[in-house]
Amino acid sequence: MRLFVAINLPSEIRDAIYADTAPLRAATSAVKWVAAPLLHVTLKFLGERSDLLLPDLENIIRIVSARQPALELRTTQYGAFPNFRRARVVWVGMTGERELRALAQDLDQMFEGLGISSETRVFRAHLTLGRLKGEMTPHDSRALAEAAALPREARSFAVRTVDLMQSELGSGGPRYSVLASAPLHARGP
Repeated sequence: MRLFVAINLPSEIRDAIYADTAPLRAATSAVKWVAAPLLHVTLKFLGERSDLLLPDLENIIRIVSARQPALELRTTQYGAFPNFRRARVVWVGMTGERELRALAQDLDQMFEGLGISSETRVFRAHLTLGRLKGEMTPHDSRALAEAAALPREARSFAVRTVDLMQSELGSGGPRYSVLASAPLHARGP
């Protein structure tokens, strides 16, 4: 099973973020854009794992979620890894960087006990909007950067759960399903 741990967004927020990216999508055809129903924040990619590991994974997610606070997040600027000139991934940032990083690191440390390697890259709070299909021309790079700089509304949403997700790859693109969901710790009064 191909698995990852994610924060799923409410459907109306996913749809609004997707609609907001229309200028980006119009700027270049060199990017394969993520469909609205697939937008999520990846906390940890687990890769191919045996279904025998599911109870342990679910337990870790439950333990970590119980000690991490529920969050209120808001989208910020558009960006690209490593940058718009050499974009490989186009993303939208979000507030809550410190809290999301703590959550991702806590999960990472707990998964090490199952023999799952730790992340080598520093966690950056973002929502992947698209991945480059091939090479992007300098004109496409400029057009994408200009579209990213256009004003747009920030999208706010509550994060109350962490989800264990399965990704099934197919000819029509990936299909995601929630295998388990664990509530984050409710904030006190």
